[in-house]
Amino acid sequence: TKLPPTKLRIYEAGGGSTSFLPLDVLRRAHVTVVDIDEEQIRNNDYAQETILGDVQTWRFPSESFDLVICYNVIEHLPDVEAALSGFCESLKQDGLILIGAPNPKSLSGIVTKYTPHWFHVWFYRHVRGDKKAGQPGQAPFPTFFHPLVTLSRLEAFAKSHGLQMIYRKEYESPRYQEMRMRKPALAALLDAAALVINRLLPGKADVRRGDYHVILRKR
Repeated sequence: TKLPPTKLRIYEAGGGSTSFLPLDVLRRAHVTVVDIDEEQIRNNDYAQETILGDVQTWRFPSESFDLVICYNVIEHLPDVEAALSGFCESLKQDGLILIGAPNPKSLSGIVTKYTPHWFHVWFYRHVRGDKKAGQPGQAPFPTFFHPLVTLSRLEAFAKSHGLQMIYRKEYESPRYQEMRMRKPALAALLDAAALVINRLLPGKADVRRGDYHVILRKR
């Protein structure tokens, strides 16, 4: 599926201060960012419009956007259903929603879901080496893992709301590669644990596939 060749209207939900869009797309797009974090909005330098607001409740007129991007955001939302409903309402016909999120059923997803926020901050500071972690406007942010973050439930929600999942890919969390470089002993231990767990799971499951991308099209 290709984006229209004309000027694009893009909504980055929780876009904050960093865009994952290719430069050739950014150059021909009017980007609107909505983020609840004032520091992230203040540091944004690529969007034509920035709004301090909650993506769960913020609403745009129908047929406003060609593309909605929600990247590493839905795991932080208590009400994912409200956010997704708003995204769908704002899309033009055949418009796309790109979602990137952690897989709650992966090894990293389970650890993230069942450990306290202070542990996430510790991990970012001492394993990832991010000394600013946990400060205002800095990751990690609190996670909720609403049931709709699970891929099977997300796909079912999409079908019931006139959205077609046209792309789906699970991949290894980049955290593993970071740990292999920074903390090789810890990474080796986690890789060994993942291999054992994978042997116990049916099919070709790999608990190291800690993230996913999906694209939904409005029918």
